Amino acid sequence: MSDDKRNTGSPDRDRINLSEDYELDYWTQALGVTRAELREAVEAAGPMAEAVRNHLAQKG
Repeated sequence: MSDDKRNTGSPDRDRINLSEDYELDYWTQALGVTRAELREAVEAAGPMAEAVRNHLAQKG
């Protein structure tokens, strides 16, 4: 199923989708990390934004 850009409710905002360039751009800027760091964090913590934030906070 493709990402419906018109459906931007909470579940969509709370997930990090690494297959969309615009999401990579948004999340790398919002979290102050590189794409590689973001990918590593999502692989380690899962796609939920809060879990990724927590993972990055523990690393830094």
